[in-house]
Amino acid sequence: MHHPSPQQEAHPHQSLDSPRVRLSHSARTGENGDTIMPAPTLLRQSSRTFVIAAAVPIALAALADDVRVRRAARRDPLTGLHLRDSYTSRARQIIDRHSTDALVILVDVDHFKQINDTHGHFAGDRVLQATAQRLAAWAGSRGVAGRLGGDEFAATARFAPAQRQRRLRQLAATLAEPVDVDGHLIDVAVSIGAAAPDALGTNGLSTLQRAADAAMYAGKHTGRPVLADRAHATAPSVNGRRLGRPGTSTPGAAA
Repeated sequence: MHHPSPQQEAHPHQSLDSPRVRLSHSARTGENGDTIMPAPTLLRQSSRTFVIAAAVPIALAALADDVRVRRAARRDPLTGLHLRDSYTSRARQIIDRHSTDALVILVDVDHFKQINDTHGHFAGDRVLQATAQRLAAWAGSRGVAGRLGGDEFAATARFAPAQRQRRLRQLAATLAEPVDVDGHLIDVAVSIGAAAPDALGTNGLSTLQRAADAAMYAGKHTGRPVLADRAHATAPSVNGRRLGRPGTSTPGAAA
């Protein structure tokens, strides 16, 4: 005569031979803002581990779908860069942790409407994609790049103060390289403004971006990237931009 085990008495509708598994997973966010998806952990129950082969890929697929949805909400579908809110969050983290070597960048693609009108929107999209890829590569794995909207981009990178001028010149040269669209080279012109927390005496991203924007506006008249000083942070607004002030530090020129 069969006598139920203590486990069976506690769970009369479940035998030890019944496949049962509980999957535990805990996604976390990496330093670059992407969601890291660990493999599910099998939890022991009644001193035995039961594995349902079909449950594992189903659970992984569901979690992967969740990761894709979250990533899509943070990324610009055209360029793959962080959208404004996601970029702002990542940039603030970098500045708070590494204020001594952080550098905030704003980039405008100049005459972008003319590119669209002359070469078509497909070519315009390719120019935006190329600009995004080049900016992200320049910022590197320790930095972050974002698309703020239209032809406006931003990046927060980490470079030693002594390297800033050289790295800004490097960025300007890289972004100005023609973009190949189906064998046709399209010339690109950009304006670049930069601001550093240690130079302006603040970690506030809004203030740094305001100063970088003013520096970028000043650079539109010279065609050169401009590193902001304290005067740019208090410059009055003109036509939605911040007007540059005397005392600008331009890469390659005396500060």
